[in-house]
Amino acid sequence: MEEITCDKIYRKRTLIRILGISSLTILVLAGVACAAPFAYVTNLGDYSLRGHYYDTNYNGAIPTPSVAVIDTATNNITARVPLGDGWPVGVAVNPEGTKVYVASATIDDVCIVYVIDTAENTVNTKVNIRSSYPSGITFNPAGTRVYVTKQRDNTDISVINPATNTLMAPIIVGPSTYDIAFTPDGKKIYAANSDNNTIYIIDAATNKVTANVSVGDSPYEVVVTPDGKKVYVPNYNSSTVSVIDTATDNVTATVPVGDSPHRVAFTSDGNKVYVANNNTVSVIDTATDTVIATVPVGTFSREIVISPDGSKVYLGNFYNKSVTVINTKTNTVTARVPVGEWPMGIAVTPDGKKVYVANAESDNVSVIDTATDTVIATVNAGIYPTGVVIVPFMDSNMSTQSTEAISNATEDTEVEKSNLSSSESDNDSSSSGNESSKNNSTPGFGLLGSLTCLYGVWKFRKK
Repeated sequence: MEEITCDKIYRKRTLIRILGISSLTILVLAGVACAAPFAYVTNLGDYSLRGHYYDTNYNGAIPTPSVAVIDTATNNITARVPLGDGWPVGVAVNPEGTKVYVASATIDDVCIVYVIDTAENTVNTKVNIRSSYPSGITFNPAGTRVYVTKQRDNTDISVINPATNTLMAPIIVGPSTYDIAFTPDGKKIYAANSDNNTIYIIDAATNKVTANVSVGDSPYEVVVTPDGKKVYVPNYNSSTVSVIDTATDNVTATVPVGDSPHRVAFTSDGNKVYVANNNTVSVIDTATDTVIATVPVGTFSREIVISPDGSKVYLGNFYNKSVTVINTKTNTVTARVPVGEWPMGIAVTPDGKKVYVANAESDNVSVIDTATDTVIATVNAGIYPTGVVIVPFMDSNMSTQSTEAISNATEDTEVEKSNLSSSESDNDSSSSGNESSKNNSTPGFGLLGSLTCLYGVWKFRKK
């Protein structure tokens, strides 16, 4: 009969423990992966009702500026976050999905950035940008800086350190810089200046302007290809798109498109650019920088998004109360989905199954099922919703529990190792019983982990 030594017992029990820890880790990760994200909707509110936070005439919506939080699994409102007086004009999410930053212009022409903790859905910090009128807010790819662009005569971009939520030195540019974009490595920033028809190139390490490039008339947006090799700039009053080579920072092409281009979206492979014009969408082949298709859509296309798999384009038609769906393989319209009045903000969930459309004049959000391209829910998000972003789910409690569980299990193993070393023999039955009770009390320990450990104990006792 095999001699049972303390070392053998320890090795077997450690294996059982490792199996349990691995199962727990898988369960935790699976739980996070399967949880639905949330849609954060910015509402301008009704200036005639400021100060009346809850009014029955608005189904519980907050008439002051606010952010509504929608659970994308149920399409129910889970929280409403008041922002105070102002006009929320931009929203950005850190890469971890734990913080939402909302840039808002107050009545006194002061920009306030509200920082929302997504675990609690409360404003935990307000950053005063001082006298300015914001146009947008953006995180860098690493999530270590927040940039606030500004309209009118403001000649700077504000920079916030999200670790401390304090202002850093601003970036000095031209007046009315509406939008910025980063190269994928985060090293360069491209800023669109609408007043002087210039794209500023900024060194992200120093926040200093290193060059500027002349483009067409009134560039309001700037986007960088997924591979970081090109920049595309829609020129609103020139009906063109300027293409900049990021290696040389020179304009390599000027592509004629439809009337009043102002929004651009790439397919995930970067092979095609979809340009939202006044009543058409221009499709640009990025290999040749030529228009390969022109798709008729509704009037004044406000926003444009592409599904994560790159198969569909969703375009909000501001004056037609609809969303146009374009098949990217055929570049043809496959559906026109009726939504509310003035669809402004559009966002697609990471799994590509739903599209959320903020209808400003209807005070609601339409939820589109992308499998059928039909509206499956209408959510009373607030008063005058204009923007929507999808925030990845992150359960801080679950993360804490999983860490504690792994930590506790490791500590228990060390204790058992010490106990085994100090004794000449061990009772298999009693040790297995203690093992089971410890696993059952571990925070967050799921069914799969318990079954795995019970199976391991049974195999050990059989021997």
